[in-house]
Order: sequence, then C-alpha cells, then structure tokens
Amino acid sequence: MNLKGRNFLTLKDFTPEEITYLLDLSADLKEKKKKGIPVDHYKGKNVALIFEKDSTRTRCAFEVAAHDMGMGTTYLGPTGSQIGKKESIEDTARVLGRMFDGIEYRGFGQELVEELAKYAGVPVWNGLTNEYHPTQMLADMLTIRENFGTLKGLKLVYMGDARYNMGNSLMIACSKLGLDFVACTTEKYFPAADLVETCRGYAAESGATITLTEDVKEGTKDADVIYTDVWVSMGEPDEVWEERIRELTPYKVTKEVMANAKESAIFLHCLPAFHDLKTKIGKEMGERFGITDMEVTDEVFESPQSKVFDEAENRMHTIKAVMAATLETTDGTELA
Repeated sequence: MNLKGRNFLTLKDFTPEEITYLLDLSADLKEKKKKGIPVDHYKGKNVALIFEKDSTRTRCAFEVAAHDMGMGTTYLGPTGSQIGKKESIEDTARVLGRMFDGIEYRGFGQELVEELAKYAGVPVWNGLTNEYHPTQMLADMLTIRENFGTLKGLKLVYMGDARYNMGNSLMIACSKLGLDFVACTTEKYFPAADLVETCRGYAAESGATITLTEDVKEGTKDADVIYTDVWVSMGEPDEVWEERIRELTPYKVTKEVMANAKESAIFLHCLPAFHDLKTKIGKEMGERFGITDMEVTDEVFESPQSKVFDEAENRMHTIKAVMAATLETTDGTELA
C-alpha cells in the first residue's frame, strides 16, 4: 500500500483497503510508542499546522506525533498568518509548500483545504472543516476495533446534529468499512440527501446499512456504539443554543439510551463534551436554561462504557499514521 504524496482531505478519497491500512499502521505505531520503540525516521522534515479554529486534541496530536517522528512543527494560529486576509489560499499554499514537507489545515469550508492541497505541492491533511473530520474518524474506528476486535457488522448510532463534519464523516467511514450507521435525530438535523445517497453506494459494496430515524428507542436498539457531539459547532453564533437545546434534548445520551443498546455497547464523543457545568459555556447554559448537562449525562460520560479518553489518545496515533503514510522517510526506512 503506497500513499506517499497523497493528501488526506476526506475519507471519500480512500478505499476501504486504504483506510484499513491506515488503521493497521496506527495500531503498529501505538504499540511501538507504548514499548518505547522510536519511529524518528523523518528527521529534517518540517510540517506547518494551520489553525483557523482553535483546538486542543488536534493540535497536540499533530505536534506530539511530529516530534515523535523527528520532525519540526510551526503552528500558525487564528491570528498567526495572513491566510485569507492579506494573502490568498493559493499564494499561501505555494509559499508554505516551498518551506514545509506537509501542511495540516483546520478551519472552515472544505473548499479551503481543497484549494490549499491543489497548490501546495506537498501532502495536505484535513484537521477539521465544516464538512469533514477524517483524522477523527481514524481515531474513532481504531477505538471501536480495539474494543470489539472488528468493525464489519457493528451498529453505530450518532445522536444529535448529524448535518456537519461529525455526522457526515461517521456516515462515510461506517459505510465504507461495513458498519451499520444510524443518524438518530429530528429530520431537520439529518445529513444532506446527496451525501446519504453517496454513502448508500459505499454501503452497498461493504454490506453496511444507513438508517435515518427520529425514534430513539428503535434507533438505539441493540447498538454497539452510541456516539454524540456538542450541539453547537465551532463558529456558530450563541443565539442557536436555545434552539438546539430545545430540539435536541430528546436525543441526549442517557443511561436509558445506553441500556437500550447492547450490554457490550460503548459510548464515544470527539470532545469537548458538555456533561457537567465545569466549563464557562456549560455554566452559562446551566444558569440560562436550568440544565446540568447537554448532549450526554455525566453518568454516561464517566461510566465504564465511556471510551472517550482512549479515543482522544488515539487521535495522536492515527495522525502519526497519516503523516507516516504520506511522507517519505529521510533514512529510507519503511514503517509498514
């Protein structure tokens, strides 16, 4: 499997075999990390990390992964570059492509990372856009595989707002890898019809199914994985909180939801999660609406079924695999 020089923008661009290869490489690199076996075969290389949206897990995962591999990193935060302000994406791409061996982009529209990749001349990796979050998908699938030993035939239920990057990307990943995908929410929050149709094509090849339902009891019945995300995405105005809380509260992940799933079911969340009032926004929403949590109860979040911190750790191992798979080593070593 040779992915050298490839961009990593959306899993739509990758075959099930290529995605599985990246998961296998992630597992191998994770094992090496745990055993203290160095994989620093990329000394002398440098990567640029463009963050138009702030991040904890994505930034730390890229920086630690790059450091482990012997690479240098340059972080360009929301105010740290002229990208899109005084300099076009096209020009920025051509400048950074002359200085760096790879570029990560986390920001807004998918068209921005696509344009960056078109002109950079080096691999570009999508750290999150409004539409897709492919590095998160690898971490999710690795976590699921670690818990069940397989992916094919499992049932994953996504609850909440399934219209954006997480709902979209989970539907793509599941349909390509043979997991049954359920979007459990009101019709208003279903994924776009054209993407659903595309994923049904993937599902026909993998043996997966795609279900859109408003029925929590039916949707979550016998699920292997219950997944949710924050109800208001990064960049959305505060005014939408009231609407989302009103419309999505019936799709909160509770102990009753988990009890309706299989006994062996796990809970996943890409984080950060509003499961208590220990954050500034959580406290504010608690005071405004008289609530103690939002998309998931603290009881579920802190339960043994919750694998969210394994999932968060796996961001680093899977991002390392993406960089390793798409960049040439400097010493000729092949990692896999």
